Amino acid sequence: MAIWRSGVFGGLLAGVIWSTLWYTLLCVVLIVGSGSSIKLEIGPALITGMVIGFLNVKFKPNNVKIYFIFGILFTFLLLNFFSFGQPFGFQFPLDHWHTIISTLMVSALIFFSIYFTVGSLTAGLLTRYFAEAFYTRLLWGLGLIFLMLIVIIPFYVMIMTSLKNQRSLLKNPLDLSIDFSVGPEKLFNSYIELFVKYDFLTLLLNSAIVSMVTVVITLVFSIPGAYAVAKLRFPAREWLSSSVLLIYLIPAIILVIPLYSVFSQLGLRNTLFGLCIVYPATTIPVALYMLRGYFAGLPSELDDAGLMDGLTRWQIIVKISIPLAIPAIASVALYVFMIAWNEFLFAFMFLDDIKIFTLSRGIVSLDSTEVPRQHLMAASVIATVPVLFIFLWFEKFLVSGLTSGSVKG
Repeated sequence: MAIWRSGVFGGLLAGVIWSTLWYTLLCVVLIVGSGSSIKLEIGPALITGMVIGFLNVKFKPNNVKIYFIFGILFTFLLLNFFSFGQPFGFQFPLDHWHTIISTLMVSALIFFSIYFTVGSLTAGLLTRYFAEAFYTRLLWGLGLIFLMLIVIIPFYVMIMTSLKNQRSLLKNPLDLSIDFSVGPEKLFNSYIELFVKYDFLTLLLNSAIVSMVTVVITLVFSIPGAYAVAKLRFPAREWLSSSVLLIYLIPAIILVIPLYSVFSQLGLRNTLFGLCIVYPATTIPVALYMLRGYFAGLPSELDDAGLMDGLTRWQIIVKISIPLAIPAIASVALYVFMIAWNEFLFAFMFLDDIKIFTLSRGIVSLDSTEVPRQHLMAASVIATVPVLFIFLWFEKFLVSGLTSGSVKG
């Protein structure tokens, strides 16, 4: 019998993986959250995970809600029973409430992860289809957790470091705990000094202006261009369609030196207007390429109906194509905005006056021995948060297209 197709083996494997993962993450969180060392004892988590994995395969609940409650409590008890020490073991009376809460959280994570991974398995031999589906689901869950961690951990470190003071950072750089007793003014001192002492608001406004202008110029040129490539017939159409991204084969570092020379002679260097010329030149090709595919998917019957009603091509683009292509346009606008907001190379080469620095250029100028590290982290947080909120707001436009039902039979 192939052991890898056994349901019990799958439950034990999932239990070992998920319990080890969440246990290790809990220890890391406790270390950086308290600044103290914690002995890593993986044995209790392994045994607990194997027991929970086996029980999830062996028993199927009738009432899922009650099963979840008892399952989490049972996982919590197992962790403390097998621990006999740090970080899950504790003595009564319970004076370390944060340890209990963190243990309950990791118990819930272990139980839910194992349940949703092996909930469909049976204790006997699985068919090849169900066995492969289980391992695919397990790998998908691990990959999702990994991607979340590589995004969340740096952002968490940035936020926690920005809320620390210089003395605590020098005393213990790994201590990312926050002392809320100091009050809001001292807690957010790094952010206050950025705007008061280093004039960070000017950097925000400069980046916002350049990014918005870049988005507008890119859309003004790429929307008609994408429509023409997708809907019209003209010489060299296929060649233009396939070669529009060739500009990305040329590294930006090669373009910087000749552009620097030309912009210096034209008086465009050290101006935001110069960046507003360079950025659209690099974003229009990819925006045109992205919009071309969406416009090509729009029904040609809509254009024909517009022409029969006496509309010109420009009116068709404005009144028909653009409203139907809002999701694609929103995604392109977000992509272009992120490029312009985070761009560093051209801003570093073209800008010399600190009053017109963009965010990326300004943060680099702060990187010196005179500027504390927590100020740099606060600047990084401020540079990241706007893009994050804009992405969350634009998400409603990115979920689905608006062409459903546009053509009636």
